[in-house]
Amino acid sequence: MKPAAFDYARAASLAEATRLLQEGGAEARPIAGGQSLGPMLNLRLAQPKLLVDVTGIPELSGAAQRADAVVIGAAVTHAAIEDRRVPDIGQGVLTRVAEGIAYRAVRNRGTIGGSLSHADPAADWLTALTALGATVVVQGASGARTLAMSDFVTGPFMTALVSGEIVRSIQIPKLSDGARWGWYKVCRKPGEFASTIAAVLVDPARAVRRAAIGATGDKPLALEGEDVSEETLARRLAAIDPIERRLHCVALRRALTQVTA
Repeated sequence: MKPAAFDYARAASLAEATRLLQEGGAEARPIAGGQSLGPMLNLRLAQPKLLVDVTGIPELSGAAQRADAVVIGAAVTHAAIEDRRVPDIGQGVLTRVAEGIAYRAVRNRGTIGGSLSHADPAADWLTALTALGATVVVQGASGARTLAMSDFVTGPFMTALVSGEIVRSIQIPKLSDGARWGWYKVCRKPGEFASTIAAVLVDPARAVRRAAIGATGDKPLALEGEDVSEETLARRLAAIDPIERRLHCVALRRALTQVTA
């Protein structure tokens, strides 16, 4: 199939992008890499009247180090993170996540902000950034606001973005020297959507012990402190299919093994 007819505008600034999106309302959508939105357009699952291209906005394309965090623009591609063309939070964690996303052709075009905005429950960045304690900076015509991942992603394919808003950047805390990271993903074959994703961060210097489980059909399931265990996860997923529940528990166990090995 081919997409339904739409108008196209390439925004040169955040102000222009948010203005166009606000004027277009529910009929307008931002587009960057288009790796998720493109197929939806072709299948006519999405039929916006206006697409606002945000890839030419300088503020969305860069990354910077701060004393305690790395800030990554929403239009930074998975490939740029994989190739270490942006700062890392430590121990190559972001590179490890990025290199496992789909195929290189997808990583060359797909963006971190686009992935978060699409909010696919099986998306790698949703799970990883939840475990890492990242925050999302959202820009609208009236200004910016900062949301924790748990507040930004409200459900499967649903976010807290309102009309006229786009993701501007993602702020990810740096790891302490003694931090440990566990990451385990199950796909039937490379490039497919994940059947389960488990991420575990243990950072004693910052008093952080956190896990996130993705691909459960909902927003990533977060566990904190003593609740980071298979037993707690099994209880939290008691309502789902037993085989799927077991798969998520095994993924968490293997991510935990990486942390404790």
